[in-house]
Amino acid sequence: MKDMFKIAPAGATLSNEEIATTLERALSDWEAENGAVRNALVIPPDFTRFHSNAGFITQVVYRLLAARGANVDILPALGTHVPVSETQWAVMFGEIPYSKMIVHNWRSDVVKLGEVPADVVERISGGLWKDAVDVEVNRLLMDEKYDLIVSPGQVVPHEVIGMANHAKNIFVGVGGADMINKSHMIGAVCGMEQAMGRDCTPVRQIFDYAFERYVAARPILWVLTVNTAPGGKIASHGLFIGQGRNCLTEAVKLAQVKNIDYVEHGLRKCVVYLDPSEFTSTWLGNKSIYRTRMAMADGGELIVLAPGVRQFGEDKTVDGLIRKYGYRGRLHTLEVFKREDAADLRANMGAAAHLIHGSSDGRFSITYCVKNIAKAEVEGVGFKAADYDEMAARYNPAKLKYGYNTVDGEEIYFIPNPALGLWINREKFKA
Repeated sequence: MKDMFKIAPAGATLSNEEIATTLERALSDWEAENGAVRNALVIPPDFTRFHSNAGFITQVVYRLLAARGANVDILPALGTHVPVSETQWAVMFGEIPYSKMIVHNWRSDVVKLGEVPADVVERISGGLWKDAVDVEVNRLLMDEKYDLIVSPGQVVPHEVIGMANHAKNIFVGVGGADMINKSHMIGAVCGMEQAMGRDCTPVRQIFDYAFERYVAARPILWVLTVNTAPGGKIASHGLFIGQGRNCLTEAVKLAQVKNIDYVEHGLRKCVVYLDPSEFTSTWLGNKSIYRTRMAMADGGELIVLAPGVRQFGEDKTVDGLIRKYGYRGRLHTLEVFKREDAADLRANMGAAAHLIHGSSDGRFSITYCVKNIAKAEVEGVGFKAADYDEMAARYNPAKLKYGYNTVDGEEIYFIPNPALGLWINREKFKA
């Protein structure tokens, strides 16, 4: 079927009605070309990507296909995250029964399709990584009973791949340990600043290679969005539906306009608020660091208001690794990674990459303001710590406006949700 791109006019956004109509037309075109859908698998993001509008899209796809008599299974792209709770499911996926959810286990639910060879990885990474990468996906993705696989998600700046979604939803979202771990390490070694907000990054090239050789023959229909969320309300600027890579290429162009904010000079003080319903760990909450580091001034201060953060990792293993090794900078983590006594860190490369991403490398300070973790524990992983209630009284997220504010005579920059954008100091950015 032909790609379908729908972009809102300047100053406007797409309504859910427009999105639903476009989806209905796309599914009709698919069936006209491929026959009636009997069994469908939908792979939406989890609740941490609520503002992708993939919840609404998944509901529309489910309703349309179920009305045609198709069986529809839902396999959230968890990656290493915890499963979607019943409460989160109701908020994001509404009418779809919770029983339709299939939980992906990245350690055990995968099948190996092949590998990205070592020489290819070495070439793509400029010699910074020389190991082959296994290509593993959830077994259901390769189950021949599914005659349609729908992969909805948001194209938005990402610290590992540059721009999230498309094949990332497959190889990380429902992928296996080797790809998840090594892709994150390759991204970390190659450098976030060289990746974020860009398309053809080293990790994206690895995913493109794996997709073309091992997955392209599967009946995958990409449904990609470009969104913002002013005031916490989803605003859809573009919908890109297709089978190949072109839908991603075009979505990236729009996301680079809508999801990158330039500041005219480095930020001396930046305050980021983490919605407690969305951010419950530093594993998730460190988007506050990833997405602002290119805007922070040397010697600046990043204050993270994190009332819902109650742990470091999303599971006990990763939580333990963060507590053990801490966020102590790229060079320190890479040195530790090589030590004989760091086998546990080498076995969890995704965690090692996360430790690199979650540090400022000493260039600016990071103060986490929490309610549910002891100050000593926060300081123990390498952050400064402050009481949430005290800091929220001073920098009240309900009163601050997005962007520049003045508090007690001091200029601060406020970001109400770091997940939907990327902030860059225009003085230093080279496209």
